[in-house]
Amino acid sequence: MTTDEILQVIMRWTGTNTWVVQVFIVVLAALVLSYIQRKLLMRLEEKLKTTSNPWDNALVEAVRRPLSVLIWVVGIAFAAEIIYRETEASIFSAVTPLRDVGVIAAIVWFVVRLINNIQDNIIARRKAGDIDVDVTTIYALARLVRAAVIITAALVVLQTLGFSISGVLAFGGIGGIAVGFAAKDLLANFFGGLMIYLDRPFKIGDWIRSPDREIEGTVEAIGWRLTCIRTFDKRPIYVPNSVFTSIAVINPQRMTHRRIYETIGIRYADIGKMGAIVKDVEDMLQAHSDIDQSQTLMVNFNSFGASSLDFFVYTFTRTTVWTEFHKVKQDVLLKIADIIDRHEAEIAFPTRTLHMISDPEPEPSMLNAPDSARS
Repeated sequence: MTTDEILQVIMRWTGTNTWVVQVFIVVLAALVLSYIQRKLLMRLEEKLKTTSNPWDNALVEAVRRPLSVLIWVVGIAFAAEIIYRETEASIFSAVTPLRDVGVIAAIVWFVVRLINNIQDNIIARRKAGDIDVDVTTIYALARLVRAAVIITAALVVLQTLGFSISGVLAFGGIGGIAVGFAAKDLLANFFGGLMIYLDRPFKIGDWIRSPDREIEGTVEAIGWRLTCIRTFDKRPIYVPNSVFTSIAVINPQRMTHRRIYETIGIRYADIGKMGAIVKDVEDMLQAHSDIDQSQTLMVNFNSFGASSLDFFVYTFTRTTVWTEFHKVKQDVLLKIADIIDRHEAEIAFPTRTLHMISDPEPEPSMLNAPDSARS
């Protein structure tokens, strides 16, 4: 068969089946549009990377894939409608609701991606020091917005498919009672997590401990059901959020200062040097650059100990970092030891003195006396 004959057969066949040509054109148009938008958005994203505004990058990156899906959903649905009108096949009667669901899904996908990109941009800017925001609050808001978008989309899909939203909500209200009794612990943990997000007694990265439970470590993650705490020996503790509604939580991460509170004893033989030692220690602390002078500073002779004369040091460091605090404390204690040594005194250690009293020698006349006389 020659080429002319093949073309004539195609023309005769398409003349009686114009819907096939229409379907081909629609699919080809969807393919071309998807290719064009992908190339345009890629170029636009490359140009936006050179700008200082991070939000346009988040928008373009979020819309790229959902827009391709949206184009293909609309294009395939249009082609399916053409086939349905021509063939009246019952399988194509579901094209319209499926198209609507696909469009809603593409929009929800875009919104969720946009929320994620905005969250990542805010956290990245916080790490760079451009803004000062609470990471825990950002995660909580992002989760709440995502949940609201997905729930709203689910209700719209149900309405699109012909279900009554009021009936669904009424069923949910009745079922919610049963679910509430069956999953009260789950709900308690959910609301416990919500209270953590709202009250913010701690955030990710904080060192916390509880005097009521054996809980101490660094907060790694705050979920809707569990909070992960990494102990100092690197073991994870998974604490249900409902626990935090009934226990006291200490957050040392938010302390303003760290306290040095030490009792030091010198020998009883150095009691005459106590006043000068206490005065020099106080002067040293007042001149120390790492001691906060706006806080309480006390150095006083405190008590007569069992084997020492005790004075106490009560002051606060400027730093709250644990490792730096111990360096400052070490320096203070060594300087106190130098002051005591400079005054030719000694730091006391537990000692005990035993006084021996010898019995008096007996008189010579009593040596030969009978036992009754000696007694």
